[in-house]
Amino acid sequence: MAIKLKDDRSIKKIAVAGNIIYEIMGSLRTMELKGMTTRELNDRIDAMIRERGGSPTFLQYRGFPKSCCISLNHEVVHGIPDDRVIKDGDLVKIDVGVTYDGHIADAATTIAVGNITDDAQHLIETTKRALASGIAQAKQGNHVADISRTIQETVEKEGFSIVRELTGHGVGIELHEEPMIPNFICNAPSPRLDEGMVIAIEPMVAMGEFHVITQENGWTVATRDGSLAAHFEDTVAVLKRGTMNLTRVVEG
Repeated sequence: MAIKLKDDRSIKKIAVAGNIIYEIMGSLRTMELKGMTTRELNDRIDAMIRERGGSPTFLQYRGFPKSCCISLNHEVVHGIPDDRVIKDGDLVKIDVGVTYDGHIADAATTIAVGNITDDAQHLIETTKRALASGIAQAKQGNHVADISRTIQETVEKEGFSIVRELTGHGVGIELHEEPMIPNFICNAPSPRLDEGMVIAIEPMVAMGEFHVITQENGWTVATRDGSLAAHFEDTVAVLKRGTMNLTRVVEG
């Protein structure tokens, strides 16, 4: 499948979807999550998306039953919201996709609830830095491998592991487009980054080994050794004038 380059009109619409996510993520960071079920949190996020004129991209995507992914502790991604209660010390990974006028943005964050260990805080900060380092390499003339390399180096020098069975991806018209954006150096194709490319960069980092399993529900991916995991993601556009982060506030 060919890489779909986006024009200015499409990028502006993806930015609107991205700004909806940005506003929601800001609200979540100030919300009291302790004591809430992941289903209740999903329903709040669904309402916030719709109130802002968007629709939840994940709902019924390939059969996914909820409006966002909420993964706890050793769960890496694709957690299905249910009756689990969020507790003090939990790492809550929230992955949100928003569609606005046929255009899609995708982003994720990890929120620490209450008191967490120093090691868990280090994991979160490292994953956040890994995302920032990857975005810094997402510029015209570089290649996908430049993103992959800096993310892997940022994570591994801190003693953590990059999950290898999941990657970032192109996004914008479809939720998952070409190219694949690995978070580690591998034998996958490494296309040049050109103007108009829109990609979701998303390091997924484990405190222990990088091996993962898919749980019985067929969706939730968790670390095989039960170690904590963190996940951050942003949607960015490659432009002549520089990289634009579309899941942060974008003017114009």
